[in-house]
Amino acid sequence: MSIFSIGLSGLSAAQTALSTTSNNLSNVYTEGYNRQLPILGESYSNGSTGTGVSVDEVQRQFNSYVTEQYNDANSQTSALESYQSQVSQIDNLLADSDAGLAPLMQDFFSSLDDLSGAASDPAAREGVLGSASSMAAQFRSFDSYLGDMRSSLNGQLEGTVTDINNTATQIASLNDQITQARAKSGEEPNTLLDKRDKLVSDLNELVGADLNVQDGDNYNINLENGQPLVSGTRSYDLEAVSSSEDPSRTVIGYRDAAGNVNQIDDSAFENGELGGLLSFRSETLDSVQNQLGRMTAVLGSEFNAVHEDGVDLNGDDGEAFFNVGSPRVMSNSENDGNGGITAEYDDVNQLTSSDYRISYSGGEYQAEKLSDGDTTTLTPDGSGNVQLDGMTLNISGTAQEGDTFMLQPTRTAAQDFEVAISEGSEIAAASSEGGSGNNENALALLDLQSEKIVGGTSSVSDAYASLVNDVGNTTNITQVNLDAQSGLTEQLREYQQSESGVNLDEEYANLVRYQQYYQANARVIDVGSQVLDSVLQLR
Repeated sequence: MSIFSIGLSGLSAAQTALSTTSNNLSNVYTEGYNRQLPILGESYSNGSTGTGVSVDEVQRQFNSYVTEQYNDANSQTSALESYQSQVSQIDNLLADSDAGLAPLMQDFFSSLDDLSGAASDPAAREGVLGSASSMAAQFRSFDSYLGDMRSSLNGQLEGTVTDINNTATQIASLNDQITQARAKSGEEPNTLLDKRDKLVSDLNELVGADLNVQDGDNYNINLENGQPLVSGTRSYDLEAVSSSEDPSRTVIGYRDAAGNVNQIDDSAFENGELGGLLSFRSETLDSVQNQLGRMTAVLGSEFNAVHEDGVDLNGDDGEAFFNVGSPRVMSNSENDGNGGITAEYDDVNQLTSSDYRISYSGGEYQAEKLSDGDTTTLTPDGSGNVQLDGMTLNISGTAQEGDTFMLQPTRTAAQDFEVAISEGSEIAAASSEGGSGNNENALALLDLQSEKIVGGTSSVSDAYASLVNDVGNTTNITQVNLDAQSGLTEQLREYQQSESGVNLDEEYANLVRYQQYYQANARVIDVGSQVLDSVLQLR
């Protein structure tokens, strides 16, 4: 091997090193880029004689173990961010001292106090109607706000599922491209590898995903419940579909290899934006709307019961003061039988803020309380009626094995909450025994302010204060967890970047070093040329 060939091999290696360093510098701010390093090796002839240098590979500085830890941490951070952004909205709504329910409930009972002191005063009666209307409107407004959040969350779920599917499709495509590139050139397609790893990181921000590398080549990705999302060059789609139990609720469906869409339980998703949204809905949004509805049902029903015991200013028996919603029961769209269930309030003191899944199995109905999993066997009487936690259920028709029904006792109770009477004279402030002008029933209505009518443990005002406190605590705890998780994620990111990121100072130094390397090899060729010229001049 001549000195020229050796020098040329050095020039080629120096050019590759300079090109690699230049590429590192130009991509210093490219997200997902991993620093590349030229690996040089000595060339030999006959196993002993050096013949120059060769570029064995351009190695990507990538630590799969650290990256996997970072992706997992980032997925948890994304879930907490999604949860926090949602729960803080409810916290701001409930804790608003000016727009909250607490001052309006206080105004309502204060107006009843005024009425009890002047039972026949038209102004006092109109004051009760006005404050009652304002309070009822705020209950409806809160329920509407939560309903809008639910609709918005459905839209966010649909958008997130679309992003997940697009990302999974791209990863599957890159699996194919990387395999083909390796087979064609025998070299590592670093740019494609960077793109794939960046997409895996993006996917973890959207949904918790488990990565498995097959034969050191293809990326296989499974959901947290083990179902495949990417398998080699094939991806499997998620779908945002209406729940078969509750059409107003968007759930996640999985399209299997046979093309069937199977609904996945929300609890199967814990991490990523998708997990955060689903956790918020099941843990906070459902609970808050149910508790708000429970307070509405209890306040309205108990107030109506006392009001109907009294006499109005015209001497007539009192009528319902408030219009109150009723429990909602929905048949599963996949039911095979024609069974039906209706529900109405009975003893509202026994109401819970939980939903129930009623299943027909083995010839009997079972009610599962979703908040804690407790089950109750329902045995209807001759008329098809059965009691369950403050409600009377009526069961009709013939259910088939496996049929289910979703019972939401208080979810929609606040939707139609409003004052049912229109005239102040219709307020039954008097007792039936004392004449139409006395205030005995007004005092009984006023006593409801402090009576423990919510579950027998708290007043309506106390129940609302507890709700505000619970949401506030959840918001604070979520923020603390988010801060801690964000700190851990940032530490892992910095650790990852210390190995894979581009260091400007280091690359500048390499640029100078490889430039000198190039110049030195050029000098080798120049010396070789001078030697050859000298030999030729010997003639």
